[in-house]
Amino acid sequence: ASVVRRAISSLPPAGDACSDSASPPSRRCRSHDTTSSSTTLSPPSPAFDVTKSLLRSSYSSQKSKRDPDANQQLEMEVTAEKVMMPDAEGGHSGGKGVMFADLGGMESVIEKLMLEVVVPLCQPELPLHLGVRPVTGILLHGPPGCGKTTLAHAIANETGVPFYKISATEVVSGVSGASEENIRTLFSKAYRTAPSIVFIDEIDAIASKRENMQREMERRVVTQLMTCMDEFHQNFRSYATDDMDDSQSYEKKKPGYVIVIGATNRPDAVDQALRRPGRFDREISLGVPDENARKQILERLAQKLRLPPEGQFNLLKIAKATPGFVGADLKALVDTAGSVAIKRIVYARKDKCLKEGNNKQDYWRHPWDRHELQQLSITMDDFEEAITEIVQPSMRREGFSSVPDVTWACVGGLDSLKKELDRSIVQCIKYPEYYKKFGVNMQAGVLLFGPPGCGKTLIAKAVAHDSGANFIHIKGPEVLNRYVGESESDIRKIFTRARINSPCILFFDEVDALTTKRGKEGAWVVERLLNQLLIELDGADQREGVYVIGATNRIDVIDDALLRPGRLGQKYFVPLPSANERHSILKALTHSQKKPVSCTVDLDALARREECNNLTGADLASLVNEAAKVALEESLKLLENGALSISSSCSVPSIELSHFEQALSKIKPSVSEQVKDIL
Repeated sequence: ASVVRRAISSLPPAGDACSDSASPPSRRCRSHDTTSSSTTLSPPSPAFDVTKSLLRSSYSSQKSKRDPDANQQLEMEVTAEKVMMPDAEGGHSGGKGVMFADLGGMESVIEKLMLEVVVPLCQPELPLHLGVRPVTGILLHGPPGCGKTTLAHAIANETGVPFYKISATEVVSGVSGASEENIRTLFSKAYRTAPSIVFIDEIDAIASKRENMQREMERRVVTQLMTCMDEFHQNFRSYATDDMDDSQSYEKKKPGYVIVIGATNRPDAVDQALRRPGRFDREISLGVPDENARKQILERLAQKLRLPPEGQFNLLKIAKATPGFVGADLKALVDTAGSVAIKRIVYARKDKCLKEGNNKQDYWRHPWDRHELQQLSITMDDFEEAITEIVQPSMRREGFSSVPDVTWACVGGLDSLKKELDRSIVQCIKYPEYYKKFGVNMQAGVLLFGPPGCGKTLIAKAVAHDSGANFIHIKGPEVLNRYVGESESDIRKIFTRARINSPCILFFDEVDALTTKRGKEGAWVVERLLNQLLIELDGADQREGVYVIGATNRIDVIDDALLRPGRLGQKYFVPLPSANERHSILKALTHSQKKPVSCTVDLDALARREECNNLTGADLASLVNEAAKVALEESLKLLENGALSISSSCSVPSIELSHFEQALSKIKPSVSEQVKDIL
């Protein structure tokens, strides 16, 4: 209301309402005809029109005063050649925060970035003098949580140059042309403050393949991004052609070097035109950290933790127990271990208060003295409990399987097969440099075949556990898809994921479901899938660090092309166990499953009984389980009759030979004579 009153009071009197010739006709005085004896004034503009105009200008001025305080976007202001940026959303101009030294398990990546990014940004005169064009863009890709964003911030902090961070979703606008304008504005600021870094997180959201886009605006955004990246070459060429022998120094005559860093966990979704040289020149894969890398990451994360002495705490043991964990998972593990430690300490204080007779409701109010705090720390037990609480690490959600907790001790017998697999796969993964030195092909393709239940899957799991490599378990029928092309796409994705996160073991269970012989009736269903699998298995360079194990009990139906050397050329038969192997299997089963077998039971004699002939490993596992069930039922009957007491320590139930004999009467060999003849 006050604004309206001020607007009305500021209007000139009616007699002075004449304005200059530039005023609109409706607002200036017009003279009456000379024949008229009086002068007629045109009516003034309505008051509400002027009021609206003044209100509009007043609102705009007030809004412009509020905007600098309300603006939360990453805006950079150039004042006296000094770049300033707020710390909101992680934005900075370098020099603070995470550095390369704070990153663990990335030595090779950091060394590459130092040479190709940090040196040209900090010393731009070096590539200019040599006539070498610096890298335009870096595409960081890897699974979620592997450290792409953290690495980009570390690059900015190491170089100390202006850092423009923007999420891809912040670029998109609902107004036509606004998205492209946002990109132009971003790069305009970056070029004005060069050398600088532009970091686009989740770049696949705005730079997907144009042929898959539905809206024209999305295609224009990709085109605008490519145009802005191409501007680097124009700036660099124009600077390189200048005479560098004049009085201007390198410092004053600074090239407009802007590097673009993109981050994505779907590199194949990014438009191919962006991935060509001259735009994103380098693609750096941040895979799943191996055991040594996990140990280094844990060392960085544990620097500020209160831990027990070195002899009572082993980070290497934690690293071995966390296969498939990426950096974010390990950070969550450390935080969870801290929470577990706090819970343990607080509950111990609660128990102490109860013993002293204090009010149990106020146990948390008692302050901690310095002596008590000095004795508190995060223990190994806290970390082990925290590992169980993190049910599904990131890589398991990406399709990786948990590394099986199956050792060679769980596999009875098959000693010669263990040696062959240890030589062809396990040693290759553990000592790859020696195999390369002698020129030995490390891309092993192994096919395990034999009767059902003889331990083929168990052997593959033991190999994965012993090698410590990443592990992907593919069940053959799971890959089949009713949509044309989807099965082949799944095969490509599996091998791509394995290559990115090498060393990796791919285990195809029931591989015969995917590799039936071509040309037979009905084989057209899997022919395209088989062709794709053969392509992926070809070529040592493309499959470096990827080891394939197949398992089947129908080797006769597998296509011959899959069994040639270079693919699944190493074929190992897993036979029915002998008497000695049956004894080893029974010992492994009773020990690993902690069955209370009586010491009077002779497992060797049991394994040599005629009833145990032709029993597979699965049959023997069923035998032990059935004997345990018979012993349990017998103990429950005694308990109901009062002949056995639960609290009695002198009458601990156990599995006797009689229980095994009853179980043998129920167990029959699962492998028929017909199957044995086929194999």
